Amino acid sequence: MFDIITRVRGSIAALPTPYRFGRVDFDAFAGLCNRLIDRGTSALVPCGTTGEAPLLTLEEQHQIVAGAVAASAGRVPVVAGAGSNNTSTAVELARSAEKAGASALLCVTPFYLKPSQTGLVAHFQAIHDAVDIPIILYDVPSRTGCALADVTVRRLAELPRIRGLKDATGDIPRVPRLRRRLGNGFLLLSGDDPTQGAFRKAGGDGCISVTANVAPALCAALHRACDAGNAQEVARLEHLLAPLHAALFLEANPIPLKRALHRLGLMGDGLRLPLTPLGPIADQKLMRILEAVDAAELEEALRFASSSHPHQPRAA
Repeated sequence: MFDIITRVRGSIAALPTPYRFGRVDFDAFAGLCNRLIDRGTSALVPCGTTGEAPLLTLEEQHQIVAGAVAASAGRVPVVAGAGSNNTSTAVELARSAEKAGASALLCVTPFYLKPSQTGLVAHFQAIHDAVDIPIILYDVPSRTGCALADVTVRRLAELPRIRGLKDATGDIPRVPRLRRRLGNGFLLLSGDDPTQGAFRKAGGDGCISVTANVAPALCAALHRACDAGNAQEVARLEHLLAPLHAALFLEANPIPLKRALHRLGLMGDGLRLPLTPLGPIADQKLMRILEAVDAAELEEALRFASSSHPHQPRAA
C-alpha cells in the first residue's frame, strides 16, 4: 500500500477518458498512463472531472480505475475519482474503486444541490466510513456551486482516512492558512494549473493537473524545481507552460485537452454529450501552442529518462 502523504505529491495527472467508437479505449488509456509515468508523473487520477466521470457508467468507472492500476503496475499510486451529488452513489463508487485496487480516493463536493456545511460533513463521513483507503477532498466551487469552508476541512481532517484536499479555488492565501490549521501531515494539492507554482511556494504539496497529460515531463520538472527551491527554474517553466495552461481551458475541460492529445497521436478526441468538439478558432490556437511546447517537452523527457528516478521498470 502506498503512503499517500509521501507518494501523492508533485505533478499528478487528472486523466481523461479516451473513446473509440463511443466505447472506452482501454489500449489508448494504458498508453497514456505509461507515457505519464515514464515522464515523471507521480500519481494518476482517473474518473475525475477531466475523465468525464458524470458521463460514465458505474461499470465503466470500475474498469477504468482497474485499468489505471494495471498500467501503473505498482510504480505510482492511483487516486480514483469517486464523486457524486448522491451520497449513496458516491459510496458505491468509492467501494468499487477500492475493490479495483485504487490507492486512495478523490471525492468532490456534491454539485448542484448546494448542501450546508453540516451536509457536507455527513456526505464525506458516509464515504469515509464505507472504505478503508485514504480520501482526498476536492473543492472546486466554480464547477459545483458548493464550497468547502476551512472549518469544515479541519473538521473532516479529524477523520483518520481523510488525508488531503485538492483545492481548485485558486485562493493562494488559503494554503498557508490551512497549513497552519492542519499541519504537515495533511496533503494540500492544487487543482488550478496556472497557479500551481504559487501554490507550492505558499506551502502546498503538488498539483492534480490537466496540463500534465500534455507536457508531463515539463510539469514534473516544475515540481522538482519547487522541491529544490530553484526559483529561477520555476519561473522559466511557468513562463513556458503558461500559454498551454490557457489553451487547455479555451473551452470547458476536457474538450481542449482531448483535442491536444489527439493531435499528439495519443488518443481519439471523442466526447460524450453534452460535451462537443473544440471550435475551429480555438483548435488553431491550440495547435500553435502545442508546436511551441513540444520540443521543450521532448527535451525534458529525454533528460528525465537518462537520469535516475524512483519509478520501477514497466511490467512486462
